[in-house]
This record gives sequence, C-alpha cells and structure tokens, in this order.
Amino acid sequence: MNTQLTNSELIINPDGSIYHCNIRPDQLADTVILVGDPDRVPKVSQYFDNIEVKTQKREIATHTGTLNGKRLTVISTGMGTDNIDIVLNELDALANIDLEKKELKSTHKQLTFVRLGTSGALQKDIPVNSLVASTKGLGFDGLMSFYADTEKFYEDEIGKAFIEQTLWNPKRAVPYVVAGSEELLHLITDNSEVKTGITATATGFYGPQGRVLRLPLNDADLNAKLTKFRFNDERITNFEMETSGIYGLSKLMGHRALSLNTIVANREAGTFSEDPYSAIDKMIRFALERLTH
Repeated sequence: MNTQLTNSELIINPDGSIYHCNIRPDQLADTVILVGDPDRVPKVSQYFDNIEVKTQKREIATHTGTLNGKRLTVISTGMGTDNIDIVLNELDALANIDLEKKELKSTHKQLTFVRLGTSGALQKDIPVNSLVASTKGLGFDGLMSFYADTEKFYEDEIGKAFIEQTLWNPKRAVPYVVAGSEELLHLITDNSEVKTGITATATGFYGPQGRVLRLPLNDADLNAKLTKFRFNDERITNFEMETSGIYGLSKLMGHRALSLNTIVANREAGTFSEDPYSAIDKMIRFALERLTH
C-alpha cells in the first residue's frame, strides 16, 4: 500500500478538517462514542463536564469534551454500515494519517469505539428497555468483502453454521462474523444486568429485518431462523444496522470496539418500548459511568 495519498483519496476541507466528519485531528478524543441519530449527540454530551468542540456536517454531528477527567468524543454516524464505512475510515485517518503530508504515520494510535444504539430483540427472554452488548457482529451487509485480509471473517465457524442452518439465499451477500473487544465487553458488562450475544446487522430496516408493509419477503421465515440459530452455547440476541461494520473495520484498523444497544422492540413478542427515550438515557448514563470511572 502506498503511504502517499492523493487529494481525491483523502479529502481535506479548507480549514484542515476531514471531509465528512468535519473535525481536525486535535478535536478527536481517543475514546469515541458512536450514535446513529445526530439528535442523540447532545443527549450524550449534556453529561460532559465541559464541551470544547461542537460541529455538524449533514447527519454527522460531533461533540468533544471531558467527563471525570477523561476526554471523549461523541459522533453521529447516521444509519447503516455504509455510513459506518465513512465515519470509521475518517476517524482512523485523523488518528493515523498526517493530513498535511497525506502520509501514513509511522506510529499507530489505537482508538476505542463504543456504539450506543437501539435494537430489536430476537429472543423472548430479552425484554424491551434492557441492554444488550454484542459479543460478535454477524454481518449481512457485504461491507467487508470490499477490503483485503477479511477471509477470516468469512471462514468463521459461526458464519458457516448460520448459512447451513438458515439455508441462506446465495443471491445475498455472504454473512461474516467479527468479534468485539473482550476488554471492553468485560468493562461494560461486569457486575451488571447487561445481556450479551451475537448481534445480526441488516442492510435495511424493513425487508432486511423481516418487516412487511406492502412488499412480500423473499424469506418470510428468516427472523424465525435467526431466533432459532444456535452454535454451541451462542445465539443471536438482536437485530440492528451498524455493529458488524464497526467491528469489522475496527479489527482491520487495529482499534477496540464494543456495541451496546437499548432494546426498544422485541420482535418475537411483538412489543415496543412505551418510553424508549428514558431507556436510551439510562443506557447513556450507564455507559458514561463505565467509561470514565
């Protein structure tokens, strides 16, 4: 790989900030909280002791500040692994590329990514308003197929078993499996009631997650297959749209990542939280306490 990057590959704004995320390297903390909704950014940063940076470009809003002496960045990604691809690549560039010289730095900096999202449970015993931390991301999005050195993600035994058990349609992207950071998983879930399991990452909210409005589904039983899937003692706990991309890119780039989700819907039970905003706020306060103490 060339260490010299062209202007079309690494786009820098006139103020020295990176193209989409619209922040400079000095405005990025080493610990980054990822949220989908830009309106959730101030809901996180309201708990900071101080905020030094506020910026927004399109759906990507960023606040950087400190809490209990720890510097944090919270940034919105929008929905889907396509947006994750933009945000994580640019955050990694801020940490590991000299933006002026457009050269890779000789020393690698490891970032910590913690996703605070919402999700739908696929198991009846996971109630709405509970928290699920993702041990692994099971990706249906195909993002990793565009990057080198991802064969191990596709050769994972869980992924192979999933394809066999669900009779996976070969017209779809091949599922891949990536584990999150065990260190972060222990930090977040230790001595807590947070549930853990495999998180499936879909390419959309309706058909790809088994929802039917006017369009019929290619496989109406897919959600039931997800619920029934087992590999040794592991099961798929929930469905969302970002985790596999976060885990895959973080693994390739040498960063730590964990996905923590508030369960706002239980797909098996057909229930939805009566007060999701309070549940999300509880997740935010819980995660901030774990990350800064």
